[in-house]
Parts: sequence; C-alpha cells; structure tokens
Amino acid sequence: MTRLSWLATLLGLAGLLPFIVCGFAAVGQSTTWGLPALVSYGAVMLGFLGAVHWGLALAPQPQGAAAPPEVERARLLLGAIPALVGWVALLVPRWVGLVVLIAGFVGVLVVEGAGHKRLLVPPGYMWLRWILSIVVIAILITVLVLRLIGARLLF
Repeated sequence: MTRLSWLATLLGLAGLLPFIVCGFAAVGQSTTWGLPALVSYGAVMLGFLGAVHWGLALAPQPQGAAAPPEVERARLLLGAIPALVGWVALLVPRWVGLVVLIAGFVGVLVVEGAGHKRLLVPPGYMWLRWILSIVVIAILITVLVLRLIGARLLF
C-alpha cells in the first residue's frame, strides 16, 4: 500500500473545520443551527470513514495477493456499520446523537488501530486518523458536556 499524499492529509485536516465551526455554534448563545449541523456533519463523516474501508475491500489486488476472506468481510462490515451508526445519531435526540457519534468515532478508531497492526491500512493513515479522531472526539465531548450543564458561549 502507498503512503498518504499531501492532498489527502490536507483534505483530512480541512475536514476538521466544520467540526470546529459547528462545535462553537452548538454552544453559542445566538445560534440554533450549530448542534443539528454538528450532529449531521458527524454522521456524514462516519459514513465517509466507512467508505474508506469499503474502498479498500473493493480495490483491485495484485495477482495472487487477494485478502483473506475474513479480512474482506471485516472491511465490508467496517464499510457499512459507521454509516448506520451515523444514521442512528440523526434519529435520536441531539444530545443522545452526540453520545452515539462519540461511540462511533471511538469504535472506528479502535477497529482501524487493530487493522493497522495487521498492516491492513495504508502507511501514514493511522497517524492522521489519530489526530483527526482526537480532535473530533474532544469537540463532541466538549459540546455534550457544555450542553448538558447548560453553559453557553457569549457569541
């Protein structure tokens, strides 16, 4: 597998911007769109993370180098489950949706970490995923806690 390109890294980091903007808006006094936008974007991004693994499962393999059937099944499951988790996050009350998203992002990260140990993800992928996931999970937890205690920012 190849290393991640600079463009993949740049786009991954840029994907944090909506989390940051919506996270601030979700705890701002003058906004009502922040929390729904945050949960919606989180659901979309979980689906995207799943799509990465769906793509790895469907990518052509070099002659004679097919992935074992259990690896292909695991990749396809990891390709589908995050989108379903994101969908559930959209169906439940918003604060519950935050909890579902936190669990989803943690779950994907744990499973990807196990895949990394088996060399099933591209080199360079996991360091970027760790950075992105830690920031996303921190934002989701912060918004959840601030919303539960009723705190609001002054903008």
